[in-house]
Amino acid sequence: MSGKIFLDASFWIAYRDARQELHPRAAEILPRIFRERPHLFTTLPVICEIHAYFSRSDRLKKMVLDDLCDNPVVEIAEVTPRDQNAAVSLLKTHHDKSYSLCDMISFVLMRRIEIHRALTFDHHFRQFGEFEIIS
Repeated sequence: MSGKIFLDASFWIAYRDARQELHPRAAEILPRIFRERPHLFTTLPVICEIHAYFSRSDRLKKMVLDDLCDNPVVEIAEVTPRDQNAAVSLLKTHHDKSYSLCDMISFVLMRRIEIHRALTFDHHFRQFGEFEIIS
């Protein structure tokens, strides 16, 4: 089965940081997902989160940029001004939740380009309730 999958920071951080509790799970999932020949999507805000996490390691900073910016399987989807406005509006209507603006931008983008599955360990994706979570 091929298809679109959203790649979230929580998954890629777990995958690239062997010290993370969820690293073994991410390392188990990713080869299975790649056998599906997916088209992975992410956003620049997600890449910024990942890059910031690894900012103290020159080797890992370079690796994640290569992983995500120079990989034909990964598309960095453009976040439009309309996406940004929709994300801010959603945050205002979900004020009882602890979603980040980056989460909301991800949700809005997934809706817009019709991505129904997400590689994530972030409970907010499950809590939002619109996507199949791969974790």
